[in-house]
Amino acid sequence: MQTPATFHYERAGSVEEAISLLERHGPETRLLAGGHSLLPMMKIRLASPGTLVDINGLAELDYIRLEGDEIAIGALTRHTGVLDSAVLAEHYRIFAEAERVIADPLVRNRGTVGGSLCQADPAEDLSAVFSALRADLVVASASGRRSVPVREFHLGPYETVVGENEILIEARVPVRPGAGSAYEKVERRAGDWAVAATGAFVQLRDGLAVDVGIGLSAVGADHHSCAEAEEQLRGRELTPDAIAAAAATCRDRCHPTADQRGPVDYKRHLVEVLVTRALTRALERARGEEA
Repeated sequence: MQTPATFHYERAGSVEEAISLLERHGPETRLLAGGHSLLPMMKIRLASPGTLVDINGLAELDYIRLEGDEIAIGALTRHTGVLDSAVLAEHYRIFAEAERVIADPLVRNRGTVGGSLCQADPAEDLSAVFSALRADLVVASASGRRSVPVREFHLGPYETVVGENEILIEARVPVRPGAGSAYEKVERRAGDWAVAATGAFVQLRDGLAVDVGIGLSAVGADHHSCAEAEEQLRGRELTPDAIAAAAATCRDRCHPTADQRGPVDYKRHLVEVLVTRALTRALERARGEEA
């Protein structure tokens, strides 16, 4: 039976206390939220923190609310909270579609938005969603708060810009009236990590795309996105040919690796197919053609 290395345990009662504990215990300290990524790594000793700071009790970070022209999502919001949110369902159906294919109910009941983003797994679903929507992430420290565009948040696999004495506290998503969004994923079995996944939103004005977002996961896309394809579509009518060209750009700009989930050419093909599907469904929703 595999067991984690010995560690010290602390339980934080507030964001301020969590930050203080991070400072007190030093760089070998890790935050414990849902724990579905960290604890399995500890059991096989891929992670061996000296101290765990449990932040599960921080109800102040569990919320989804409309604040002006943005939707604020607390970092300790559980996946089930995202799935069931009426606010997100009204503005961005991409969230519920992504959440339905994340792991299983046990994981969704405990796993958190912030934990998923900070784990920075290359195949993580919410990173593609937030990247497609070009969200901003709020990081707190003893010196205050800073806002980081999600496309600058991940430095690489399992690495983010969150510093040793910082904590991710919130994601903020711009509200885009009339936008349609969708999420597409191919997995080997239900609840598995993606072989390839993509999310998209489309906002129209006078029949033209005034804004477009494309997020990608599991295929080595820079910042979980394809900015070149987005630029191709802005200001244009989203005809099938235009969407196909953008999907081909995503295929060519991603950098998947061959593994047990498939070879490179197969994954590139999936990117092209899934981007086409996600953009097409997002467009239909923006036009009001899909209920």
